[in-house]
This record gives sequence, structure tokens and C-alpha cells, in this order.
Amino acid sequence: MSYLTSALLDERGFVVLDRYDQAKDPEEWRDLEYVNWKSSGVTRFAPLASAQGEIEVGGFWNHEPPRPDKDGVWIEFQAAKAPNLVRRAQEPGANVGRCRVIELQPNSYADALYNMHQDDNNRLNPQGSGWVVRGYYNLTDDADSYMVLRKERFDPSTEVRLALPAGAQLIIDTQRIWHATWHAGSQPRYSLITSWESGPALDAYIEKYHGRNDHVNAHLDQSVIAEGQESVQHRLAERAATLAAQGKIDHGPEKSEA
Repeated sequence: MSYLTSALLDERGFVVLDRYDQAKDPEEWRDLEYVNWKSSGVTRFAPLASAQGEIEVGGFWNHEPPRPDKDGVWIEFQAAKAPNLVRRAQEPGANVGRCRVIELQPNSYADALYNMHQDDNNRLNPQGSGWVVRGYYNLTDDADSYMVLRKERFDPSTEVRLALPAGAQLIIDTQRIWHATWHAGSQPRYSLITSWESGPALDAYIEKYHGRNDHVNAHLDQSVIAEGQESVQHRLAERAATLAAQGKIDHGPEKSEA
């Protein structure tokens, strides 16, 4: 027995939806309560739905009883401040797990490559149910920033760079795909992240907004890619040496719970 998945996501691990007219909505994310949480850079999170309806963003399997990243509980006072964000998270009609806004400070391409990770979305998720994926709605206008995806963490030939203007809407199988954001702006980037269960409802939503994955990357000079790769290897070597000096074992990158 396997999981219910979406065909387009199976092909390349991501789907790009029609761009949303973000300018029509108020900037609700400005009024939310944020907590510090390490993800792919210098980040904070404002949870809208969590395991127990509290201000925290950890995996649902860390609670009693432990459960998969589904059936999130809306945090009433946060949701009241952001009705449009809640509406967008609920629009597909798919089961919602964690839902939160991420705040990311500016970083570099090399930082993004170093911070690439896979998420642990489907821990405790029973086979035969829908595979949990994540939706990303870019809230601020970060047209020069990119969601960087790779099938193989250290293989630039597998890299996909998805631009992040205001209203960009992406769905990504972040357990399968290595990912991080290269935020080249001068101000923090804000994005709504929602865990959704795959199935007929999400498939219909993808079709409604003309989901596609026939993406071609904008040009990025090969010297920038090479420098980024070299920086990552240097930083990883430094990390391994530091851990070795402390008598610790480097188990490599861990899957993020964010």
C-alpha cells in the first residue's frame, strides 16, 4: 500500500500556480505574534494552526498523543488577525496541518545552498492516506529572490530556482526535495506556509489555478554557482572539524520541523 499523491508533484516535486493579486489584501502578517525558530537562515515564525492551537511550530509527533502533520488546530487570536491568510490556507479543502507565516532575513545564494534541507512531513503518516506536502504563498514582493530546489543536495544540475514576487504560489514536496530560500532583498521576506494532505481536493485546486512544472531557470552565472558550492563544502568541513574537536559525531543535515 502506498500514499495518495499528486501527479504533477510526482514528476518534478513542485507545482507553480497562477500568481495571486497580493496587493488587494491587507498586510495581515504584520500584526501576528512571532516566535524564534531556526529553519533555512535567520527566521521567525508566526503560527496560525498548530498541534494544539498554541503558539509553537514543532512537529505534531512531539505532542501527546503523537500524530502526523494533519488536523491542525487554528490559534484563535492569531487567525482573527489574519482572516485572508486563513482563507487562503483553507481554500483547497485539503486537510491542513501546520500553518504559519515565516519571516526570513536577507541572505546569499551560498547561504541558501548551505541551509538546504528536507522536511519530515510524513512521520507517523499511515500508508493509504494522502502524502503531506507544503504550500508557499509569497506575501512580500521579493522579485529578485528565489526558492532554490534540488533533487540532490550537492548536484547543481538538478537545481530549480523559482522566483518570489508578491503573490507567487508554489506547492512543493519538501520531504522529497532539498530546498531553501535565497532572499536577495534588503528587507525581511514573508511567506505563508501550509501543510496540506494530497488527494482529490488538492488535485482539483492545482487544476483550478493551472498548476504547472515546466519551469526554466533564469540565468545564473556559473561562477556564482561554483563559488556557492565551494562555500558550502568549506563550511561543512569547518562544522565537521568543530564537532570532531568536541568529541561529537557529525550526522549530517537533519530534517527540519519548520
